Amino acid sequence: MDREAKKQEILEAFQFRHATKEFDSEKKISDEDFNFILEAARLSPSSVGYEPWKFVVVQNKELREKLREVSWGAQGQLPTASHFVLILARTVKDTKYDSDYVKHQMLNVKQIPEDIFAKMLVRYKEFQENDLNLLESDRAIFDWACKQTYIALGNMMTAAALIGIDSCPIEGFDFEKVNGLLEEDGLLEDGHLALSVMAAFGYRAREPRPKTRKPMKDIVQWVE
Repeated sequence: MDREAKKQEILEAFQFRHATKEFDSEKKISDEDFNFILEAARLSPSSVGYEPWKFVVVQNKELREKLREVSWGAQGQLPTASHFVLILARTVKDTKYDSDYVKHQMLNVKQIPEDIFAKMLVRYKEFQENDLNLLESDRAIFDWACKQTYIALGNMMTAAALIGIDSCPIEGFDFEKVNGLLEEDGLLEDGHLALSVMAAFGYRAREPRPKTRKPMKDIVQWVE
């Protein structure tokens, strides 16, 4: 496929994608296709390569119903989506520059030599303490981790749209109650994770309204 055709294919996927409120519950995503969507998440970039996320695919009907009771923004999606994903972000226990998680990520996953990692740690400390003030509260650094999960979320939705699968990002939930449910089910790794955002995937039950966006001139400014 040439460059222009590829560009057109991608833009058509963005035109196709919309926040699907209700899915056709009779249509299921194949394992092969959903693994492709998950691979798009796995390969997503994150700040300083921390990968501060975990993707929990909830197919259990009982848990979905419990989530629906405390998720006002997922009333149509939870009962009908083929696949429903909870995107968890890592808390300060893992994302603080000197955590065991960071050490493991850099030395074992990214395979950075120890002497180089020791120098990087000085930079990470400065970055978190002073550049972005991430250590002023546990919520500040958690929100920073959540920002990274949204990169993966966007890539998942785009990957889905490219193969004709619908999706919906969902923030409409009671943070404390949902995390309480997940803690009860042992999904938060003893406080090392908390919910960032939800995402539903499947096939639309009906066609959406035409997509509307601001014109390019209203959102882009060039400084030359």
